[in-house]
Amino acid sequence: MSATVDSTVGAAAPPRSRAIADWRPEDEAFWERTGAVTARRNLVFSILSEHIGFSVWSLWSVLVLFLGPQYHIDAAGKFVLTAVPTACGALLRLPYTFAVARFGGRNWTVFSALLLLVPTVFAAVVLHPGVSYSTLLVAAAVAGVGGGNFASSMANINAFYPQRLKGWALGLNAGGGNLGVPVVQLVALLVLATAGAAHPRLLVLVYIPLIVLAALGAALRMDNLTMLRNDRRAMRDATRDHHTWVVSALYIGTFGSFIGFGFAFGQVLQVQFHAQFDTPLKAAYLTFLGPLLGSLSRPLGGLLADRLGGARITLWTFAAMAAATIVVLVASQQHSLALFLGGFILLFALSGIGNGSTYKMIPAIFRTRAEVAVAEGADPEQAEQASRRSASALIGIAGAIGAFGGVLVNIAFRQSFLSSANGNAAYLAFLGYYALCLVLTRIFYTNRV
Repeated sequence: MSATVDSTVGAAAPPRSRAIADWRPEDEAFWERTGAVTARRNLVFSILSEHIGFSVWSLWSVLVLFLGPQYHIDAAGKFVLTAVPTACGALLRLPYTFAVARFGGRNWTVFSALLLLVPTVFAAVVLHPGVSYSTLLVAAAVAGVGGGNFASSMANINAFYPQRLKGWALGLNAGGGNLGVPVVQLVALLVLATAGAAHPRLLVLVYIPLIVLAALGAALRMDNLTMLRNDRRAMRDATRDHHTWVVSALYIGTFGSFIGFGFAFGQVLQVQFHAQFDTPLKAAYLTFLGPLLGSLSRPLGGLLADRLGGARITLWTFAAMAAATIVVLVASQQHSLALFLGGFILLFALSGIGNGSTYKMIPAIFRTRAEVAVAEGADPEQAEQASRRSASALIGIAGAIGAFGGVLVNIAFRQSFLSSANGNAAYLAFLGYYALCLVLTRIFYTNRV
């Protein structure tokens, strides 16, 4: 089941507000006349809503820094609190992908934005010394709704833009959303520096009016593409396509690294370099930097993929990520904080580039397949429709599976620190996985997309 564009683009729109029945992004005259302006407006407010969603999703990456000795939670327990919202957000990405076609991009953006009030208000109520660990787990799990926003936002924007601009548009949409991770960490730094670690509720309360503003902006400025529909067979067909599993594995390596490192970095600094980061405030000074660079580099990855090919950029990105992981491993063994920070920040930036290039590969894979089919005599319009159908399904699946990479990152850190009091085993696991992704990209996609 996937969001695709019906061929009957001229059909009359149902009598509802902000509905568009005729949408032809591949028609250059239509695009220049009205399409570009409309798509850009929807992109702006999609980014805003997704940005707030990412901030809510990653709230617990910084809330754990506020949980001092009075909360009686050890480092292993805090890694679980950051893994739980990652897992819940990953699970929600599939239904969120379908919701755009079922309810409309504008309508779902408004609803999903307002839904972010649930985890923020819940956390504001329960966050105090003496709260049970199980209650905190529930609060962290509910924050997973913020992770679902990415999938619906990407499915919606994918339908608005022509093939030639998808890499840039999807990269900008995702990068603007990803910026929610460093921004919430910067807000946490401000709270820690002014009110102190005893006031985690202030961090949560900042986001409640922002959520309302994001929902209001979507309601007033976004549109529903009425020709979008859910194809119930697309998801089933996608699970039988080997590209689904290969691309999902690559996205675990890129986005899984970004979100996993973003959630865990503050804890890693406090545990592995406790002497230098013995207070939450000291850790918060640096936690935002890596996610910020990773978010800003994602559109760059999409743009480079548009120009040079997604597979080529993805291949070199994984090679560079493997090299950066070696730097981090050596720094960990030598207890070199400067080298450790340099290697990790490079990993964040590279993961962002890989996020953009991997997502660009998805429509390119099926566009290439469509071109081959047309060359063999297939109807061009049907081949193009099949291409969009398959790409939309794979975007939903890869987004969900890739997010689970963040869970694996947090679990790897938890087990590594439990067994050896350092992250060396986790870094070796990351190195091995990046090498595997490099090989997969080389075998399946180099010189093809």
